[in-house]
Amino acid sequence: MATRLVQINMKAQDDSALGRFWAEALGWGVDSEGPGVTNLEPVGFSYPDPVAVCIDIVARPEPKTVKNRVHLDLATTSTAHQAELVARLKDLGATLADVGQGDVPWTVMADPEGNEFCVLEPRPVYRDTGPVAAVVVDCADPREMARFWGRATDWTVHEVTDGQATLRSAQGVGPYLEFVRTPDAKSVWNRVHLDVRPYPGDVLEAEADRLRALGATDPGIDQSAISWTVLADPEGNEFCLLTPA
Repeated sequence: MATRLVQINMKAQDDSALGRFWAEALGWGVDSEGPGVTNLEPVGFSYPDPVAVCIDIVARPEPKTVKNRVHLDLATTSTAHQAELVARLKDLGATLADVGQGDVPWTVMADPEGNEFCVLEPRPVYRDTGPVAAVVVDCADPREMARFWGRATDWTVHEVTDGQATLRSAQGVGPYLEFVRTPDAKSVWNRVHLDVRPYPGDVLEAEADRLRALGATDPGIDQSAISWTVLADPEGNEFCLLTPA
């Protein structure tokens, strides 16, 4: 049994408006599975496919109050492309953001609801990822996160240091999943989180038990009205284990 990262879940006060922003930002298509839920994926995409990690934006009334622990890094192909992308994102409603990054070659921005993301300078490692270079998770212990997520999913661990751990789909396509050591501690329910999905034929309850044996925990919420399972990784980051597909 194994899971694979299929999407990130992002809370928004206006899911439709934020969906339009990210669809324009990434050049993706936008759809909705019902009121309060906006889905984003590449045009012509056949879900699920590791070539992309999709985005589900879900309406919630609570405003963003702290820096997100999960964010996107966007890829660029040249310094000119980076500058053009930053300018285009500003036109779409993004703003420059200061998270204490100092003098760095990438640009830190925030979407119209304040969700941080980075527009990276061109890096050869991201040349074939598509518009999303990486899904980045802040953490205290990249080595432990690589251990958990490398076993929780069938993604391949590429690099592990005290400061960063990097995983990518076993098929070598799509964005990377990166765990970056940060000094700040998790303090609230994550406004952006990972969604993983087992393969067809797997049993949701058995997969949830396997993840618990690896170190996942139950966040202590009522899950009687949902068909998926909400868990938390060893650092308390909530994630959803979706039904097999």
